[in-house]
Amino acid sequence: MKIGIVGCAGRMGRMLIQEVLATAGAELAGGVEPTGPAVGQDLGTLVGAKPVRITVGTDSRALFAASDAIIDFTVPAATKAHAELAASMGKALIVGTTGIGDDVRAALAAAAKKTVIVQAPNMSVGVNVLLALTEKIAATLGNDYDIEIVEMHHRHKVDSPSGTALGLGEAAAKGRKVNLNDVARRTRDGQVGARPAGEIGFATLRGGDVVGDHIVVFAADGERIEITHKASSREIFARGAVRAALWAKGKAPGLYSMRDVLGLG
Repeated sequence: MKIGIVGCAGRMGRMLIQEVLATAGAELAGGVEPTGPAVGQDLGTLVGAKPVRITVGTDSRALFAASDAIIDFTVPAATKAHAELAASMGKALIVGTTGIGDDVRAALAAAAKKTVIVQAPNMSVGVNVLLALTEKIAATLGNDYDIEIVEMHHRHKVDSPSGTALGLGEAAAKGRKVNLNDVARRTRDGQVGARPAGEIGFATLRGGDVVGDHIVVFAADGERIEITHKASSREIFARGAVRAALWAKGKAPGLYSMRDVLGLG
């Protein structure tokens, strides 16, 4: 399986290169950056490994042509363009980009009519188990249990709440058979009044070098259930993304999630 990496010189991009090189059945097809000092460097040397005789390029179309699947942990605008490129060239696209809006979701859905798209707010196996548990618990418990989602990430993260936190909110809302946008509370400040029944709240923390902590709280009178996932290395995201790329081989066009990849769907 020939796998290409867009945004290959970033923190996640380098981790993805290392994971592809270390995974049986995966072959590094190449990597691209729009510009910067990494362009022209050997991809192996870039991650502190042996040279692989493939250099960082700038031509995304050429990378897609050389790949069976492309992994994208970039920014929403770039992901939208990559979805259109994947659809036009019939290449699988694995999307771990966070902070995507409705326009990008629409582009991914459109591309999925022509090719395989795997998109998840978090590629970690453990987080996707957490998503499945959140949906199940929310479906089991009634509105007597208040749902709060707490997340913490490093000081450099630009989107808030995290894509994973929003994914957990979607899972909880799905379990309760409601629309998240109708019940979400992203901020509280000042005299906000009593908490409405059925609300799904979010709390965002930023600081240090935290890779990613997520806690889903189900709180009722007399008891509280908390389920937690803490990431200590970005390797778990890279491992899940490469697993998704290998899984995509031979699949029919469609919009899939990591829960499909893991058999949790």
